[in-house]
Amino acid sequence: MDRPFNTTAKLPRPSLATACRCPQHARRLFTGSLLGAGLVAALPAAATIPECKRSKFASAVSADTVESQAGRQYRQLLQKAGSDRALAPPDHPQLQRLKYIGARMVPFTSECNSRAAQWQWEVNLIGSREINAFCMPGGKIAFYFGILSELQLSDDEVAMIMGHEAAHALLEHAREQMGKNTITTGALRLGAALLGWGQVGDVAAQGAGQLASLAYSRSDESEADALGLIMAAKAGYDPRAGVTLWQKMGAAGGGAPPQMLSTHPSGPARIKDIESKLPGVMPIFDAAPKPTRRFSPPPRLPPAPQRSR
Repeated sequence: MDRPFNTTAKLPRPSLATACRCPQHARRLFTGSLLGAGLVAALPAAATIPECKRSKFASAVSADTVESQAGRQYRQLLQKAGSDRALAPPDHPQLQRLKYIGARMVPFTSECNSRAAQWQWEVNLIGSREINAFCMPGGKIAFYFGILSELQLSDDEVAMIMGHEAAHALLEHAREQMGKNTITTGALRLGAALLGWGQVGDVAAQGAGQLASLAYSRSDESEADALGLIMAAKAGYDPRAGVTLWQKMGAAGGGAPPQMLSTHPSGPARIKDIESKLPGVMPIFDAAPKPTRRFSPPPRLPPAPQRSR
């Protein structure tokens, strides 16, 4: 049985986390130390990671700066979780599960981004009902307990989340978004000033920059899905779990915003996209060494107490 710890804490979200905005009440978080647990051998050259291009916008912001900021925010999150007794202890079965799955994936991360070989990868489990997971720049991963408990995730589904979130860090999407926002908003504000639009133009520029960033983010999500599927498959986890994962996300979330106003592809669109990639990814999974350990999800949390009016 899982060792008790505070699974209902409310903690601030780090601003550099690349957590997905899933359907309502279905947001995910993802952390941890990817040390130790059974590293796997490299696959044949035929099972290569697809092209991993960094956007030109990423060069507008220093990678060292972004990773350093992310590391500080990650430490602050862990300190807050620790003070609230909401940081899973090292021997917690679900944290051991996350570390084992992560350790199978980490050897493949530097195939996409050479910086990953020097990252101090971490995975941590945060006690919260939130359905959320993230990977910050520099390989700082966190899962919230709620995503494991409420969705009753299999190991393969956990691997899909971990691969997706790690892909955000490897593709430097946070750095890219920061660069895009800096360049796009700055250019729009300059144009507004030159045209004499004043404060009204400045407000419009901020709004337009936000819409541009939403479009970039939807593209980032698709890229992270594609790379995450391959890394999970190389680690021996079934990529078909990407479909069941998003089916569970959709069932847990209720209504979602229209796709054009969402930072992520809609559930049905995302599932269709993942299904289209499976024929190319399944041979990688078939050739990969499979995990020697399997874990069960934790029991569901009891319903949250209703607040009195």
